[in-house]
Amino acid sequence: MAQITTLARNEDGIGSVLGVLKQRFGERFQTGLSIREQHGHTTTWIENQMPDGVVFAQSTQEVSEIVKICAEHKVPVIAYGTGTSLEGHINAPAGGISIDLSQMDKVLEVNAGDLDCRVQPGVTREALNTYLRDQGLFFPIDPGANASLGGMTATRASGTNAVRYGTMKDNVLSLEVVLADGRIMRTASRARKSSAGYDLTRLMVGSEGTLGLITEITLKLQGIPEAMSAARCSFPTLEAASRAVMATIQYGLPVARIELLDALVVKAVNAYSKLDLPETPMLLLEFHGSEAGVAEQAETFGILAEEEGGTGYQATASLEERNKLWQARHDAYWAVMALRPGCKAVATDVCVPISRLAEAVAASDAKARELGLIAPVVGHAGDGNFHASLLLDMDDAEEVARAESFISWLNDMAIAMDGTCTGEHGVGQGKRPYLIKEMGPEALSVMGAIKVALDPDNIMNPGKILPA
Repeated sequence: MAQITTLARNEDGIGSVLGVLKQRFGERFQTGLSIREQHGHTTTWIENQMPDGVVFAQSTQEVSEIVKICAEHKVPVIAYGTGTSLEGHINAPAGGISIDLSQMDKVLEVNAGDLDCRVQPGVTREALNTYLRDQGLFFPIDPGANASLGGMTATRASGTNAVRYGTMKDNVLSLEVVLADGRIMRTASRARKSSAGYDLTRLMVGSEGTLGLITEITLKLQGIPEAMSAARCSFPTLEAASRAVMATIQYGLPVARIELLDALVVKAVNAYSKLDLPETPMLLLEFHGSEAGVAEQAETFGILAEEEGGTGYQATASLEERNKLWQARHDAYWAVMALRPGCKAVATDVCVPISRLAEAVAASDAKARELGLIAPVVGHAGDGNFHASLLLDMDDAEEVARAESFISWLNDMAIAMDGTCTGEHGVGQGKRPYLIKEMGPEALSVMGAIKVALDPDNIMNPGKILPA
């Protein structure tokens, strides 16, 4: 079991806050065991650490009020979106109050002419794209799960489209944030660029609720492309598929998505999604642009793939076929779990420079085999980000220990390759031990100084990112 830290509890303060919030919010404040467990649980192997109460906020002013109450009594505050984070972000190691933002789910404005919108944090990416579809617009960041945009911003999420459209840090223009003392701050305007002062927006994007609670997000939008084409290609080895990814990026081909699936994942996807894909390592791609541009991109990739031993290359502009392929990719997490019924899937997350991708993926596969672990690999390969999803019997202590050894080794390998221990999942609790190896003590000291300056009583999601 991944190690967690239990922090000292402020019992008197927590008791006082529970009484105040119950009186103020009535039925929108809950302290039942099941709802507290839900708000401490994520799709992770990290132990559940429940909050003492959950309050369902409906406005920025309510969030500010809740934070002021908690600040007065020095009680921790943890933001909750949809609970899809993977590194223990919503755990409450010192107890405290979970602020559930799911009822703050309004699209506040869309500025079609400027290609931007303003939303509350509880809006999910799928809900936003459904809302935008009739205007010919879409929001491109797709982490797979139907996460809340507040959570995606807080964890600096990315996903399958990142190779073309970037990550959340590239697509957030401005934020409204409630600070640790309850003050409400706006970080920037809607302007596409600014040289005015410190970049507070980027400071908050990826801060995982440790510096403030995000209550509004202004996002960049994209026009729905004139044409889209999906493609798939099989390869004899993971290294060959990875080399094809490198060739594609180095050639400058503007792919929208390029996803890597190893043979075991393809086998799982076939069974789960009722497909008949060749059960060898595979790349799934998507091209966006004009009709002619998309056709040219697809043709060029076919040539590059063939040079790396690619076979069975197929491209399609059919909406039904595209959706079938990408739904299967998004369902890969559940598909691989079915390979070992009753197991727990532990999704790792590292990112390396593109030139080291083939080496890193091959080493990951070899290390898992050496340790006798089942660790199917999927990845947003276009930016060097990949995941080995360990399938574990959590009742087998020896197997869990081997998995912990593998995860530690994988993080260290990525860092040694001048990569990162987390390309998109965030630090939370699970990646904290590796941050000093990656960033160095000076960088962590600066991060700690920022934390102390903005949150001197350490009430904002304590026990996350920074070492204890």
